[in-house]
Amino acid sequence: MNEVDEATEKLVEVVLASQEYQEYRTQLEKVKQFPELKKKVDEFRQHNYALQSSPDYAFDKMEEFEREYRDFLEDPLVASFLDAELALCRMMQHISYRVVEAVDFE
Repeated sequence: MNEVDEATEKLVEVVLASQEYQEYRTQLEKVKQFPELKKKVDEFRQHNYALQSSPDYAFDKMEEFEREYRDFLEDPLVASFLDAELALCRMMQHISYRVVEAVDFE
């Protein structure tokens, strides 16, 4: 195994041991205990992704989306899961940005 592979494996270990990942897994397991809620969470995530990825993304569409899911997002289990997922995503983005930023790749 070369140095990059070794460092990658170490990074994976560190990510899996991180507070962000551990909290995400804890919250995911809690949500999975309620299959209908998990299904709604997945639908919410897909809808949110589709809206944000849309070439015609508009603030008013996002406001409508947030109104549609307002009650759903007030569920403490849903909120905790989405907060944990966001924290993990931000950590992963930071790692990716840091690597890309450091590598002079034209």
